[in-house]
Amino acid sequence: MSDLVVGLDVGTRKICTVIGEVRADDIFVVGVGIEPSQGMRKGVVNDMGQLTAAVAASVHKAEKTSGFDISRAFVSVAGGHIASINSRGAVAITGQRGVRVEDLEKAMDAARAIAIPHNREVLHIVPRSYSLDGQERVRSPIGMHGFRLEVETHIITASSTNLANLEQSVHAAGITVDRFILNPLASGDAVLTDQEREMGVVIIDIGGGTTDLAIFIEGTVWHTAVIPVGGDLITSDITHWMHVPSESAEAVKIRYGHAVTKAIDPLEVFRVEPFGDGIPVEVQRRELAEIIELRVAELFDMVKKEIKRSGYDGLLRAGAVLTGGCTELAGIQEIAARELEFPVRLAKPERLTGMADSLRSPAYSTSVGLLRLGLKLDPVVRLSLADSGSLPVGGIGRALGGLFKRLLPDQDS
Repeated sequence: MSDLVVGLDVGTRKICTVIGEVRADDIFVVGVGIEPSQGMRKGVVNDMGQLTAAVAASVHKAEKTSGFDISRAFVSVAGGHIASINSRGAVAITGQRGVRVEDLEKAMDAARAIAIPHNREVLHIVPRSYSLDGQERVRSPIGMHGFRLEVETHIITASSTNLANLEQSVHAAGITVDRFILNPLASGDAVLTDQEREMGVVIIDIGGGTTDLAIFIEGTVWHTAVIPVGGDLITSDITHWMHVPSESAEAVKIRYGHAVTKAIDPLEVFRVEPFGDGIPVEVQRRELAEIIELRVAELFDMVKKEIKRSGYDGLLRAGAVLTGGCTELAGIQEIAARELEFPVRLAKPERLTGMADSLRSPAYSTSVGLLRLGLKLDPVVRLSLADSGSLPVGGIGRALGGLFKRLLPDQDS
């Protein structure tokens, strides 16, 4: 097997390690390790010891199911510390030759030469479009003749401190971070179609602690954002309303939760055991739905405001694609369509084979996306299986080389 790659999705509610072979038509999963997350809150490390233990447990499970040792992985990142900015760079084309790849690299370097606070670092730099001698919206200028090449880029930055804490926690579990990948870029790679990317779409990945957005237009990323609110806020509301432990509230949300109040029979009840004397009480399911609907509507109102803030709300002809663990909540698609006022579909990872049964859920879109996008980011990451059964990966750190080649709109389009 060639093209084996390791993805480590470090979320607020779960840690998921996936080992898979990325093939032309599918991803063949050879190992999976899923562990409840500890030490993370809203995408940020708040207890390194607990997080390291959870990562180590997830990695061990993946190693046990696959039969291979893991030493390196692509790691997901999210959190309110993520920010983005658009920047332009330009380069002169000398001689009568056409535009070459090195010209694109120089233009990208020029776009990256912006003032970034000392406590932040570039996570991704994505080309949105090119112009050549004033000709705008050039998709791929390679081979074209001109004298001045300009690139408009989308630069995603993250807190250096938060990245360092996450990297140290993962490293303490015996894993070297080959590259951090922003959650919605990974999940978008797993669930969006080429047509959606081209027409204009926003992917909304709703996890436990954060809601991650990425807007794709004309085949590439135009805007990204992370809202520090997720499904855990709904669980917290249920905890306070029902006076039950958070674990019980989460179970109630999964089993009885619904985001559309009118869809629930007013007479339907269920029993829970609150804090105190431990005597079960009856709860009206419709009242639970009322609480959930209010919070879900508030969440999508925040999403709508972020989309409007981007300025691209009028360009999303394909609407929105929902994914992430919280999107398994019944009725959430209906509320999203109502609040966002454009088409909405639910998505989960497709074209998975091998040990993939546990991954066929919206909760694992990022986990699966890390594999395919991680391999595309840099050809150095193409893995070979050593006789010892280990999975060595060429060291590329967080270098940006190769990223723009992956996220550049398809030259054949």
